[in-house]
Amino acid sequence: MAVRRAAASQMQAMQCFTAPPTYYGDRVTAKPDRVAKFREALAAAGIEPRHVLVHGAYVLNTASAEPEKAARAKGGLAKELERSTAYGVGACCFHPGSAGAGDPGEACDRVGDAIIHAIEAVPEGERRTRVLIENTAGAGRTMGRSAEEIARMLARVPAALRHRTGYGLDTCHLFASGKDIASSREAQRAVLDEYERIIGERPAFFHLNDSQHPFGSNKDRHACIGDGAIGVEPFRWLLEDPRTEGIPLVLETPQERSAALDDDATADPADERMMMLLRSFLPG
Repeated sequence: MAVRRAAASQMQAMQCFTAPPTYYGDRVTAKPDRVAKFREALAAAGIEPRHVLVHGAYVLNTASAEPEKAARAKGGLAKELERSTAYGVGACCFHPGSAGAGDPGEACDRVGDAIIHAIEAVPEGERRTRVLIENTAGAGRTMGRSAEEIARMLARVPAALRHRTGYGLDTCHLFASGKDIASSREAQRAVLDEYERIIGERPAFFHLNDSQHPFGSNKDRHACIGDGAIGVEPFRWLLEDPRTEGIPLVLETPQERSAALDDDATADPADERMMMLLRSFLPG
């Protein structure tokens, strides 16, 4: 149904959960019949599996200094990669979590270790599903708010495994964490240049979200594009940047319907409006 709803909005990429996001999901497996239906739906919708993201559970805290929480999160991330690989999607992304009262550098290393564990636990698979770090808005002691932190997490991964991981950027999180992507095209380009230079590669996906809260607020509250503090033009600049070509660009913006019926494959009006706006940025 997620695929069919995305197709109804004429989307070419999508993101979904493979298990309830408020639980660790460390014991949930991908059932063969669900996998088959999902792959059939993608083929019918014309959405390429490599343009599909799975979002990891929100409760995973791979940065935690508490051994039990860190171990549970490490197992949950590995299981998420296992399910994502079974579904044959391009990647799963996750929030690194919070360092709590622990050392930030050591927290970054724990995130890297969790990625290594997941990659070593799950065979690569025919579609080479990757596990990707998502930048954060920076509230409290959450990790991944800067290029330097993400670079340290990824530097932990051995070179032989490095192709199976990477990172992506959320526009709301960038803005909220104090990265100037909205004042000018040049400022936005400088931010993306910084991430590419420090981490050593381009982002593997973007989440296209406006922000309910002002610049540098560290608050992760998404808004529809044009309804928040970022505004419309920065998204036009972003879609004109070559770094957005050929990778998933995912909307995590509010929808008009609070809930959809299980058998309702129609598009949400807010999604249709966002897609119309984004398409207006493209040439021709």
